[in-house]
Amino acid sequence: MATTPWLLLLCLAAAAASSELLQARAQPDNKGFISIDCGFPGTTSYVDSTTELSYAPDAAFIDTGSNHNISVEYMKPQSLLSKRYHDLRAFPGGTRNCYTLRSLVAGLKYLLRATFFYGDYDGLNRMPIFDLHIGVNFWNTVNISGSGYVVQVEAFVVVPSDFLQICLINTGTGTPFISGLDLRPLKKTIYPQATATQGLVLLARLNFGPTDESTFVRYPDDPYDRIWIPRVNTRTWTEISTTNRVQNINDDLFEAPTAVMQTAIRPRGASRHIELFWDAEPRPNDPSPAYVVIMHLAELQVIPSTAVRQINVILNGRPWYTNGFPPDYLSSGAAYTNNLYRQSRYNLSIIATTNSTLPPILNAVEIFSVIPIANLSTASQDVSTTEAIRGKYQVKKNWIGDPCVPKNFTWEGLACRYAISSPPTIIGLNLSYSALSGNLSSSFASLEGLQYLDLSHNYLTGSIPDDLSQLFSLTLLDLTDNQLSGSIPPGLVRRTQDGSLTLRYGNNPNLCSNDNYCQPPKKKTRSMVAVYVVVPIVTILLLSVLLICMRKTKGRTRGNIKRRDKNKTNMKGHNSLQLDNHQFTYSDLEAITNGFQRVIGRGGFGKVYHGSLEDGTQVAVKLLSESSDQSEKEFLAEAQTLAKIHHKNIVSLIGYYKDKECMALVYEYMSEGALDEHLSGKDNNVRTLTWRQRLRIALESAQGLEYLHKGCNPPLVHRDVKTSNILLNSNLEAKIADFGLLKAFNSNIDTHVSTARVVGTLGYLDPEYHATFHLTNKSDVFSFGVVLLEIVTGKRHILNDPEPMSIVQWVRQRLTHGNIEDVVDARICGEHNVNSVWKVADTALKCTAQKHGQRPTMNDVVVVLQECLELEVVHDKVNAGFYTTGSSSNMNGCSRYDIDTSIDESQSNTASASELEHLGSLPTMSTGPAIR
Repeated sequence: MATTPWLLLLCLAAAAASSELLQARAQPDNKGFISIDCGFPGTTSYVDSTTELSYAPDAAFIDTGSNHNISVEYMKPQSLLSKRYHDLRAFPGGTRNCYTLRSLVAGLKYLLRATFFYGDYDGLNRMPIFDLHIGVNFWNTVNISGSGYVVQVEAFVVVPSDFLQICLINTGTGTPFISGLDLRPLKKTIYPQATATQGLVLLARLNFGPTDESTFVRYPDDPYDRIWIPRVNTRTWTEISTTNRVQNINDDLFEAPTAVMQTAIRPRGASRHIELFWDAEPRPNDPSPAYVVIMHLAELQVIPSTAVRQINVILNGRPWYTNGFPPDYLSSGAAYTNNLYRQSRYNLSIIATTNSTLPPILNAVEIFSVIPIANLSTASQDVSTTEAIRGKYQVKKNWIGDPCVPKNFTWEGLACRYAISSPPTIIGLNLSYSALSGNLSSSFASLEGLQYLDLSHNYLTGSIPDDLSQLFSLTLLDLTDNQLSGSIPPGLVRRTQDGSLTLRYGNNPNLCSNDNYCQPPKKKTRSMVAVYVVVPIVTILLLSVLLICMRKTKGRTRGNIKRRDKNKTNMKGHNSLQLDNHQFTYSDLEAITNGFQRVIGRGGFGKVYHGSLEDGTQVAVKLLSESSDQSEKEFLAEAQTLAKIHHKNIVSLIGYYKDKECMALVYEYMSEGALDEHLSGKDNNVRTLTWRQRLRIALESAQGLEYLHKGCNPPLVHRDVKTSNILLNSNLEAKIADFGLLKAFNSNIDTHVSTARVVGTLGYLDPEYHATFHLTNKSDVFSFGVVLLEIVTGKRHILNDPEPMSIVQWVRQRLTHGNIEDVVDARICGEHNVNSVWKVADTALKCTAQKHGQRPTMNDVVVVLQECLELEVVHDKVNAGFYTTGSSSNMNGCSRYDIDTSIDESQSNTASASELEHLGSLPTMSTGPAIR
């Protein structure tokens, strides 16, 4: 028995050494590469004989799943099938299983590649289908089409933190598995289309010109280890090659390797076209994704002075350039586009211009689909804390991947808060009955947003960490039925005494046995009672004096405009309108408006006049006329509302006037008028809004409505949201106006308000509200959806096409063909990120769903619009046009993006079907010269 402690120490030492070895294997190599052979046993890496890259077993990166070898019938020598495909890791248990790649550089761009070779490892010959996620964002669906096929999935992404998780998701259609996983760092400057909000997923990377189909180009010829697939078609193309080095130009955005650029193709015979086409591949929640195309071009032959090689690119029948361009001799160039329009098929032609005496050439092409990666991971501190807790207590739950996101994968026992544009945080943790043993870790105190912590009915020992008292949001701590000892920390005792924390600690026999901290607090002495009585009285007196002083100060004139004498003002029983410091006389209004000289607006209430205070501040004076459709009650409601609510996206009230004959509101002047004037183009002097300006206006308007719905107590419903009630200032900042129809909920828990009549504007009116008289904040959401459609299309909310039709119906009909350009306002001239337009249009249609329960909240709308604006900012930074890196040619005006989506393929500039090179889904390859 005496040797038992030594054996235990040896076991612990061995475990520690094994852990250190695994951690060492989990680090990137000296190139920053991580190369994993998934399912390879042991802890020893090996070097691939072809690439000379070191491949590590995956035990250091994941602790779930099981290792398997492929079936003997699919085993091939390494010359035919790379060693990493001989084994794999499968995940029969759990919905989500994740690899964790550590020691990365936050904000850096990386190439990610996952490979899959089924090889009938389970003897079932059942091809699984499952999903792949990059962190909390969808990457791709892996569809295994045959036992002997290699599937490769690749993406370029910007990594937000110093680690990244790659997760396999069981979708119920077979057991997920993986053969290999690679990570390669990239320069921040290359592939600018990959940003913090969107990634690029590889569809094809083809190297044209090799004569041998086994001539793959990758590391070390490509320092980023991109895999360039040879494409050989001697019947259709003639190969061109050179032994000279092809140089990358300065600030090259793609850095295609020389080994790729040294070969090219040109059409065989008299043809003057190289034809490519591919079909759009639908994705979950994105049936028609956008694409990025990069064509790598370099002249490999010395062109005689009498000859001309000039190239243009045709996409679905429309040219990219007004003029062609010549490829540079032995210098890499690229013709590329950012997000292509969403179509079911893309026909791409590389042609010789009419001025060209030589046929076109093409060295290589890359095609990517675009995926959004805007979903935010859980706050990094919460992630590291929960991982430490999981490791310490060996929690046997679904604690894999991100703790809070996606919501349907939230860890068991966790509650999370999902805020707008900030990472989710953990607010609740229930680990009761989880067989936890050992001391109570102070790591729990690092969950700063924690509101409740339930560790009851476990086997925890030792003392309670005083750090837990620093969790200021914590309202419940349940430690019932454990084996804790010692005394309760003073900080927790004070929290229980002041009522901010409920502490449960029953059935811990050794807790509080040596101290009096568990005793109930002593009764307060009379002296303390006196303090509690006197101090509030003194405080109230001081506040009263302060309020009197402030009232006297506020009694002075505002902007040198005299206030109305309250004794002379006939308020006719409307003293509830408590805006004394903003009350004007009628003579004040005459002076401000120069005798009501300039009318700047009209509505059902009357007229709006331009005015100026004596200090030069411009104002708008809204005067209620005798013939107004707006009642005195509604007018006063608007005044009272504007006096109470303050938000940067809601017009500010400056003052008011009221007597028995007249009523007026004075509010801030919005020099650019209403949004509808800019969208309709009624005034030729009104400038056309760019897409980015429209997005910002939409976002700011949504934030104003969100404030009414969530920031006010009780919540408020506008009831008349429309483009004419969204005003713009000189900086085109948007503010919600016209609150005469505002309706307040009775409390925060009300689901609806019943109204005696339905009010609003036809075309913006919620059909459910109109039918039931039940008003909800989703009624505003419906109206705002109509506003979004007007912003996208530039059309009115009611169209005559030729019969009257709502814009909602018109857009839904047009988008059945899947082409957003059918509805986008032509005046935008294509200067937009097509993803952001799709997102806005899709959100607008969700907002205008018939039933309020199917509509998003304004919080949801704000989040989407923020994402869209981020996409547009990136779009502006990355050149949005089509051009070559070696040429200044470009298209001008609106035609730059005018791509015909309805062109008949039989009339386009395509060759016969036999000349088309179908790109297909290249990540799937047969056995033979496998990708390695």
